[in-house]
Amino acid sequence: MSEMQDGLPFPQRAWAMAAQAIVITMAVLDGSIANIALPSIAQDLAVSPAQSIWVVNSYQLAITISLLPFAALGDLYGYRRVYAWGVAVFTLGSAGCALSHSLEGLTIARVIQGFGASGLMSVNVALVRFIFPRAQLGRGIGLNGLFVSASAAAGPSIASGVLSVAHWPALFAINVPLGVIAMVLIRSLPTTPLAGHRFDWRSAIANACMFGLGLAGVDGLGHGESWPLVVLEFSGALAAGLLLSRLQRGQRAPILPVELFANPVFALSALTSVCAFVSSTMALVSLPFLFAANGMTTVQIGLLITPWSITSAGMALLAGRLADRVKAGILGGIGLGVLTIGLLVVWLAPDQPAFIDMAWRVALCGAGFALFQAPNNRLLISSAPRERSGAAGGVLSTARLLGQTLGAALVGVVFSLNGATNVASGASLAIELGIAGSAAAMVVSLLRLRV
Repeated sequence: MSEMQDGLPFPQRAWAMAAQAIVITMAVLDGSIANIALPSIAQDLAVSPAQSIWVVNSYQLAITISLLPFAALGDLYGYRRVYAWGVAVFTLGSAGCALSHSLEGLTIARVIQGFGASGLMSVNVALVRFIFPRAQLGRGIGLNGLFVSASAAAGPSIASGVLSVAHWPALFAINVPLGVIAMVLIRSLPTTPLAGHRFDWRSAIANACMFGLGLAGVDGLGHGESWPLVVLEFSGALAAGLLLSRLQRGQRAPILPVELFANPVFALSALTSVCAFVSSTMALVSLPFLFAANGMTTVQIGLLITPWSITSAGMALLAGRLADRVKAGILGGIGLGVLTIGLLVVWLAPDQPAFIDMAWRVALCGAGFALFQAPNNRLLISSAPRERSGAAGGVLSTARLLGQTLGAALVGVVFSLNGATNVASGASLAIELGIAGSAAAMVVSLLRLRV
C-alpha cells in the first residue's frame, strides 16, 4: 500500500477487519478458556492445581518478553508479515496443545502459542492505522475493542459448553481451522512501509530479561515467594534494564521506543493505560472473592462478572466513533470517572445484594472502562509517527500487560496481609485501591489537555 493512501477501500477493508476479528477472537478466547479448563487439565494430566498454573503463566510470560521485539520486527519487515507469522505460530501451538499428553508438553506448546499471540498483539493496532482512514481511526479501534470485549464475555460460556461434551484438548483444537481461515483472509491486510535499519538481537534479549525477571518479581510478591528470591529477580531485571539502556543509546529506532516517550501526550497515554488496567484488574480479580464471601455460588459469580464484558462490548463502538470527534483527554477522563463511580457503588453495595442490584453496578464499571479505552488507544497510536506504529502498538500492549500483572500482584499482596480468614476484608480493600487507581488514571488522562 502506498504511504500516501489513506486507508483501504471497500471491500478490502471489510475482509481485513474480518481477518482481525477471527484472530482477536482466537487470542482472547484462548486466554479465558485455559483458565476454565485448568481443573480438567490438572486431573487428566495427574498434576497438582499449583503445577497446572504453568499452563497460564508460560503463555503470559512468552507474550510479555517478546511484545516489543515483535513490534520492532513489524516496523522492519511489515506488519502484515509479522501478523501472518503470528497466526501461523499460534495455530501450530494450538495443535500442539490439543495433542499434548503431559504437563511438560502442554507448557512448551503454550509457550509457542504465546509467541504467536505476541506477534498478533504487537502489530494489531498498528494495522488498524493503515486499514482505516485517519478520520475514522477511532472507529477502527472501537471495532477492535468490540471484538475483544465480546470474546471475553463469550469465553467462559464457550469453554463450559465445549467441556460439557468434549475433553479439554478440544478447546485448543478449535483454533486450528480458525487459524487456517485467518491465514487466507490475511492477504487482505495492507502492506506497510519498511524501516531501513537492522534488528538488534542483543537489545531483544536484554528486553526479554528485563520484563521477564521484573514481572516474575512482581508475581512473586503476590504469591508470597521468599524475599531473597524476589530481590534477586528485581536485581536481575534492573541489571538487564541498565544494559538495555546502554545498548539503545544513540539508535534511530530502539526496541524500547524511548524517543516516543519524549512526546508528553504519548507518555501520559501510556501511563493512563497502566493505571487503568491496574485498577480494573484489581476489581476483576477481587470481585469473585467478595461475591463468594457473600455466599454466592460459582454460577452466580460468573453471571455477575459477565455484565462488565457485555457493557464494554456495547460501549466500544460508540466510544470509537466519539474518539474521532472528542479529545481523548476529555473522553478518557469521563470514562475513568464513570469507572471510579462504578467501583465506588460496588464497594458501597449492601451485604447479600439482589442480583440486579449488583449487576448494574458491575455493568457501569464495564461501560466506563470501554469509554476510556478506545480514545486512549487512538491517541497513543496516532501520536507516534506512522513508520513507528508498530513500536507504539507494542507499548500499548505492554502497558496493558504491565497493568494487569501489577493489579493481580497487588491483590495477592492485600490478601496475604489480611490472612486467609479475612477474604471479604481483603477483597474490599483491593476494591478501595482499585478506586484510587482509577481516580489517579482519570487525573492523568485530564493532564493531556494541558499539553
